[in-house]
Amino acid sequence: MGHVNTQLTLKNLDDSKRVKRGELPEHEVRQATVTAVVDTGATTLVINKKLFQELGLDVMGERRITFANDAKEICKLTEPVGIYWNDRSVAVQALVVEDASEVLLGVLPLEGMDLMVDPVNQKLVGVHGDQVLYLAKIMCL
Repeated sequence: MGHVNTQLTLKNLDDSKRVKRGELPEHEVRQATVTAVVDTGATTLVINKKLFQELGLDVMGERRITFANDAKEICKLTEPVGIYWNDRSVAVQALVVEDASEVLLGVLPLEGMDLMVDPVNQKLVGVHGDQVLYLAKIMCL
């Protein structure tokens, strides 16, 4: 399978909350439109230090990650970031790989937006077509 790239808008959700409370004008929300590599081998969103700073994100912790070449590194884990793709959105924590050359869109945000990779056409598509379907299994006693 080849590489699948997609356009995303990433937003600082704290800024968005401040807009709703009337504390910040909409045009001051820190956001970036990026081209991301869809990486079903990655868990979450991966951004670099420059994008982390541009979005003004806070660090919530650290995680030890393993790269595809089996190298290991301790990386910052951010507060949730708003990810917007077409008419879909999700909030997930991002891993900051300081010198990452690409933004990676991993499986958690894909699942959250009900998206999958169409390997034939090499693009993202809705798992359930144009309708976002949220599934929850509830056990009845």
